[in-house]
Amino acid sequence: MIKFHNTLTNKKEEFVPINEKQVKMYICGVTPYDVCHLGHARAYVTFDVIKRHFIRSGYAVTHIQNFTDVDDKIINRSIEKNISPLELAETYIKDYFSQMGKLNVLRADYYPQVTQMIPQIISFIEKLVQKGFAYDVDGDIYFAVDKFAEYGKLSKRKLEDMKVGARVEADSKKQNPYDFILWKKTKPNEPQSVSWQSPWSKGRPGWHIECSVMSTDRLGDTIDIHGGGQDLIFPHHENEIAQSEACTGKQFSRYWIHNGFVTVNKEKMSKSLGNFFTLTDIFKQFDPRVVRYYLLTQHYRTPLDFSNEALNVAKTTLQGLDEAYSRLVAIVKESDKNITDDRLLKIAQNVKNALDDDFNFEIALSYLHELKNLILNNLTADASFLKQAKYLFEDISQEALGIKVLKQEINSELEELLNQRNLARKNKDWKQADLFRDKLAELGYKIVDNKDGTSTLVKKI
Repeated sequence: MIKFHNTLTNKKEEFVPINEKQVKMYICGVTPYDVCHLGHARAYVTFDVIKRHFIRSGYAVTHIQNFTDVDDKIINRSIEKNISPLELAETYIKDYFSQMGKLNVLRADYYPQVTQMIPQIISFIEKLVQKGFAYDVDGDIYFAVDKFAEYGKLSKRKLEDMKVGARVEADSKKQNPYDFILWKKTKPNEPQSVSWQSPWSKGRPGWHIECSVMSTDRLGDTIDIHGGGQDLIFPHHENEIAQSEACTGKQFSRYWIHNGFVTVNKEKMSKSLGNFFTLTDIFKQFDPRVVRYYLLTQHYRTPLDFSNEALNVAKTTLQGLDEAYSRLVAIVKESDKNITDDRLLKIAQNVKNALDDDFNFEIALSYLHELKNLILNNLTADASFLKQAKYLFEDISQEALGIKVLKQEINSELEELLNQRNLARKNKDWKQADLFRDKLAELGYKIVDNKDGTSTLVKKI
């Protein structure tokens, strides 16, 4: 039984899908005007593990994630770079797939883009206008928040108490300062390549409308789970609920999941504060496996404070897991998924329980380390136990948490160097043994000497 915190009710609830053993999930995607950063990584690694757990629990998951490929930021950046907005967006969409691939994030089933959904968006807005939830001011279309009685139910804000939120600008044309734009009339200095004819004006969609349209178009009027970062709760997700439910008359999403911020010295990471870290820069210093491991060390709803020190700790800890696995692989090559050992069964169940309980990655990782210690203390056990342990290690690491098990190919050169070092040690030629150790280190391998006199090579990360 999977339970998790539902932002809508502010409670931990048992997950009951609309259709048995099916999950319809929509995750807000990136606005591709720049390269991906650590905040993106946290969001998409979080929802990747959530998706993996549903799949492992027997659910068929349909996962939609959008690209906001037309936006003020894209237009402004394209003007700076003297390229078309669509070309700029495509460049950073490619960056997204490249960086998330390195982090071993499973791909969504569909990645709709705003520019591909203009007819559907216009039709959706027309319905809101016809129902009296939206109004036209000189070709700009606004949603009237005071017409939707439940506005604020996600963010737990009362309309009369609200202040203008992120991306909500005061505008004298609005009937209410909290009304938000659905369709923007193109300004004279804006590129025509991202401007479309509509019943009201030649223009483009506002930010919020796209997700409602993409979700309902692919998944239907009501979905199981909608997710994103905590910064999207208000106004973006609040506005999605308002326009979706005003249009369809049905509940938009039954469950809402939001991941916590990445912070630096306890402050939210942002460009304006100058504490902004791109994945491109981070991957120059740290292997993506290390970054993924680090992102799972805290519960997904809590802030994650970034530092090189924290990543170095993650690197050292992951190296310990790699060493245990490498020593295991040196003994047994095959895996046995038929687990009968009580100690292994208990660890497997504990991992499942941790992920069933609000997707607690941090606790699940602790049981992976328990398995590591069990392996290290039983390297001389019978082959049956070791094969079962190998399967479980791979299953928890790769399938449950998405941390790729470190594969290594020991070629003839490496094997010869290791054999020569072992021979030097046998002859007590410690100086020569150290030279071979250093040579292997230059090639990116660490030597682990086992109690039985053998040695294991571990590729460094």
